[in-house]
Amino acid sequence: MSKRLAMLEKMTAAGSADPFAWYGLALEYRTLGRIDEAIQTFHTLRDRDPSYVPMYLMAAQTLDRAGRRDEARTWIGQGIAQAKAKGDDHALSELSSLLAELGG
Repeated sequence: MSKRLAMLEKMTAAGSADPFAWYGLALEYRTLGRIDEAIQTFHTLRDRDPSYVPMYLMAAQTLDRAGRRDEARTWIGQGIAQAKAKGDDHALSELSSLLAELGG
């Protein structure tokens, strides 16, 4: 187990409210090819902090790579709504581009 993974798992297991810890854990799982755990961690993060915009793009990409395009489109739609609410034009652009790629 990588030190980074161990650190992130420890932080989140302790109930960290920091969305970046959960986001980092999801990305670490994805990097390690632990796709189901990555997706579950994105779900946990969304439940804890649905306004954390960066997760939507990464979760959608992860779902797409797992062959779960309908779920990916759902995440993109939710991310677009959050990005609009926050006035995050960069995230809105990235999410919109991915949606177009996925035929949404």
